[in-house]
Amino acid sequence: MKTFKTIIIDDERLAREEVKRALKPHQEFHVVGEASHVDEAIKLIETEVPDIIFLDIHMPEKSGFDLLEELGTVPEVVFTTAYDQYAVKAFELNALDYLVKPLREERFAKTIAKVKQELLKKREASPDVLPMHRKIFIKDGEACYFIPLSDIQYIESLENYARLYFGEQKAMIKRSLNLLEEKLDPTVFFRANRSQIINIHYIQEIHPHFNNRLQIQLTSGETIDVSSRQSVKFRNWNSL
Repeated sequence: MKTFKTIIIDDERLAREEVKRALKPHQEFHVVGEASHVDEAIKLIETEVPDIIFLDIHMPEKSGFDLLEELGTVPEVVFTTAYDQYAVKAFELNALDYLVKPLREERFAKTIAKVKQELLKKREASPDVLPMHRKIFIKDGEACYFIPLSDIQYIESLENYARLYFGEQKAMIKRSLNLLEEKLDPTVFFRANRSQIINIHYIQEIHPHFNNRLQIQLTSGETIDVSSRQSVKFRNWNSL
């Protein structure tokens, strides 16, 4: 039987016990730890590298959203909270699911079915490259986003930060472009130059540019100048 490492994060002990009880009939989910606050949770997640976390949103000092921002790699997340006013925001973030406490057995079972489907997809993907259906969490100022990788049109470098463009929005993430490139699917994301990575699915037109370089226009209207070296690589990459 496939098992999934699970961590429960909630500042209330009884709430953590409630999640553990709800998980008992679902033996594939192995609870490897629990945490009562964000700093404790970060250490636990970095040590155990869980497949899924059940995360309370409203906690003292730091929230569940703050936790996601501080993590380098975010596991799959199910939000749990007693405050249903967070529901709209959670779904706007494309959260895997959102549960209001106290937990209801039928609703919890539906969540587990959804979680299992998502985790099995991840098991089939390469461990080094994030699958395209994966969502990444970004907290940019007061705004929070769960962005499917497939929605990212291009990324540009801003020193130790990167700015992601998706839909009609953009957001900053504290990651270098080189680090992001290592995690992105190289069959989809192409390094156009030192400061930009593009998603080839959003290419609208390709034009020859000076000195045998290429210029790429994205569906968003953005024009990307491809460096000489990467222009050669792009031509070879797309030839038979």
